[in-house]
Amino acid sequence: MMQIFYTLTDEGVIASLRAGGVGVIPTDTVYGLVGSAKNELAVARMFTVKARKNQPGTVLAASVEQLAELGIKPRYLHAVEQYWPNPISIIIPCGPELGYLHMGKNSLAVRIPAHDQLIAVLSQTGPLMTTSANHPGEPTAPDIAAAEDYFGELADFYVDAGDLGERLPSTIIRIVDDAIEVIRQGAVNIDENGRIVNER
Repeated sequence: MMQIFYTLTDEGVIASLRAGGVGVIPTDTVYGLVGSAKNELAVARMFTVKARKNQPGTVLAASVEQLAELGIKPRYLHAVEQYWPNPISIIIPCGPELGYLHMGKNSLAVRIPAHDQLIAVLSQTGPLMTTSANHPGEPTAPDIAAAEDYFGELADFYVDAGDLGERLPSTIIRIVDDAIEVIRQGAVNIDENGRIVNER
């Protein structure tokens, strides 16, 4: 039965995610649909709930070490770790062993958020796969009522943090031949030299 929580660090949220549950939480940016990145069934179910195919989401982790334990090569992580913690998602190459996450793209967007409550959750659950709380082509849910309209009882739980409609999504970058390519300017501005210009 679907549950609504009002604190991200509620034990019920942690327990559900550890057990393979899928839910909607406030991330460091917008509301996200999440499931354990270590649980292939949870990830598959998350994408079914989202009604998304062949477009992976973003892995949130508490630390570079968590991402390395998940299977992302440390050399890639060490090259970009200076950008974290921040609402900056970085697309990093990864192999076929993480195919259930990257869906054949051979790369993943990963992020270490600057958000104490979210880090506390990730420290207990391990990395989470997340995608914005919406259906493909629709606006991201600004609040839990809108998220419930999208997912209803298909999600195991919702964490209500009020209206997040004014928040910007994460900035997305990737490293190409030692240069920074900005895929999407979001919550943090990054210039063509890969420098953080200002945090919005």
